[in-house]
Amino acid sequence: MQLFRIFFLIISLGNVLPVFALQPNLSLTDTAHYYMKHSYDVLHYNLDLDIYTCYSTPYPRSFSANEVITVKVDSVLNKIKLNAVNTSLEIDSVNMAASSFIHLNDTLTIQLDRTYLPGESLNIKIFYRHKNVSDYAFYAAYGFVYTDSPPEGARKWFPSWDRPSDKATCELHAKVPLSVRLGSNGILADSLISADTIRYHWISSQPIATYLIALSSRINYLIHQEYWHKLSVPGDSIPIRIYYKTGETLSTINNLICPLTDFFSIKFGDYPFEKIGFATLNTLFPWGGMENQTMVHLQPGGYNSSDLISHEHSHQWFGDLITCGTWADIWLNEGFGTYCQNLWVEESQGYDAYKTNMNTLANVYLSSNPGWPLYHPEWAIHTPAGSTLYNTAITYNKGACVLHQLRYVLGDSTFFHVMNSYATDTNFRFKNAITEDFVAKVNQASGQNLNWFFDEWVYSSNHPVYQNTFEIKQVDPQSWKVKLVLNQTQTNTVFFTMPVQIGISFTDASDTLFMIMNDTNHQVYEFNFIKQPLNVTFDPLRNILLKQATTVVGVKPDQKKNGFCLYQNEPNPFHKSTSVSFEVGHSEQVTLSIVDMMGKLINIPVNGNFEPGKYRFDIQDINLTSGIYLLKMEAGSYRSVKKMIVMK
Repeated sequence: MQLFRIFFLIISLGNVLPVFALQPNLSLTDTAHYYMKHSYDVLHYNLDLDIYTCYSTPYPRSFSANEVITVKVDSVLNKIKLNAVNTSLEIDSVNMAASSFIHLNDTLTIQLDRTYLPGESLNIKIFYRHKNVSDYAFYAAYGFVYTDSPPEGARKWFPSWDRPSDKATCELHAKVPLSVRLGSNGILADSLISADTIRYHWISSQPIATYLIALSSRINYLIHQEYWHKLSVPGDSIPIRIYYKTGETLSTINNLICPLTDFFSIKFGDYPFEKIGFATLNTLFPWGGMENQTMVHLQPGGYNSSDLISHEHSHQWFGDLITCGTWADIWLNEGFGTYCQNLWVEESQGYDAYKTNMNTLANVYLSSNPGWPLYHPEWAIHTPAGSTLYNTAITYNKGACVLHQLRYVLGDSTFFHVMNSYATDTNFRFKNAITEDFVAKVNQASGQNLNWFFDEWVYSSNHPVYQNTFEIKQVDPQSWKVKLVLNQTQTNTVFFTMPVQIGISFTDASDTLFMIMNDTNHQVYEFNFIKQPLNVTFDPLRNILLKQATTVVGVKPDQKKNGFCLYQNEPNPFHKSTSVSFEVGHSEQVTLSIVDMMGKLINIPVNGNFEPGKYRFDIQDINLTSGIYLLKMEAGSYRSVKKMIVMK
């Protein structure tokens, strides 16, 4: 998805919901999996909509419908709860395995005809009507009828278990006027004409998340169709259906879609679905584009934007094939989509164009960073406002920049091997992945432990602020020494361990570039040369996109900082108590404070004047709930921050 009109976004998706709290006895890494589970598994949605009257003035949004939902029971149950928004839907009756219902507080509770045991399957049929309301999920205006469901709008036009973790196959029947062309997910099974009516029947045989189920239709839509041939089986072709209006030009998308599909297929495995579909909508559509599975929606004029097309098309792999398990993992959709969009720029225009775009993404993040991490565990439970969930600076830009930085850390060969291994892993294909799954896959496919990288860039907020210093000294007539001190001064997040490229230029117009590992603060490096250095450049290629940095010549480090050190608390993670150690270089007032990831002060376990020496304090149970906290030490001008994890 690409953002377009925030005005509609804010209206349609509501307010931030209450603060997150982990369930008792669950670790942080288990929480998302816990909230992906419920008492049944939806296997199939069969929707039948009569939207015949929605295409003519006054373009009502009301329609009648029925659906059959097939579910497999995961625990003993005699009732099923579905999401169904009361202001949008009126439930008329239920049958098959359903005996009665209650529709209150946007929840449809269906009493079953008996008690079902784990492993049994059942069908329930629901007859319902959509009210004539504007709910920013079902749109009807000026001959257009379409749906738009992210993140939880499906529940406004059909009762469903409307969370991204329960993917199901789907089919959609729609009764429309004869002049209407209607597209949906999957393959068109049939279109039956009777007098002035046509009934479309679309079938998606591959599992799909509810927010990706969609229809797009219009009176006198034009359809352009061609085919993409699979790279693995060239004789096997995939239809491409492009829905457009008179006056729209298709030259950009026609020239782009097959080479783009080839490129993503080489990188991430063959295009996974039975159709490639696109449709441009009207000005009421609130996004730039929406990656509905096999039926991408674009804003008017979207066929002229290669960036928009490549972003949405890449979602068929990252977002549709592999869907975020919870909304806490939305960066696995949008960060990946934004990054893949720029991979296509690299492929089609060269690395410099790619890097220029990535620098722009980073600059937007740095100028408008709201200060929260990429991964918010509370979003797994309570879906935030759309302006938060789909925040440009974090979800899109930081997510994409983190992938660039992962590429920098791993190197191109390993990085693209990791991405292909993730995209082709049968544990995730046509299923879901959460952030912990991706981290584990990176570790497994790379043969490295990259937990430190994700702890910094995904689970922690903000970014490093470097204030580096260097000195150049002549040791004798034929040798020079460069002393470099790397300092991170941020106080609103953790210390960022990173490999850093250092560039040194010389008076003979030559230069050298080498890598060092920056794994402690106030880290000192010394380099000896037999020719005269002229200047030192920190991260000259800007591969650490998400940072602020200055490197100043001829300034010695603040001597007051020497001898001060905050060590990592042990154990970490901890349950009830942990110990923290610190070192004091000279007599100084020392404060140790505990804050949460949003910067709220929780506790001050140490606050007093200390003489030079090493100290150790126990932090007993101070009513900390499970989660990630920051331990901050302040001593004069010295600042240090460490992350600690509480698990209960």
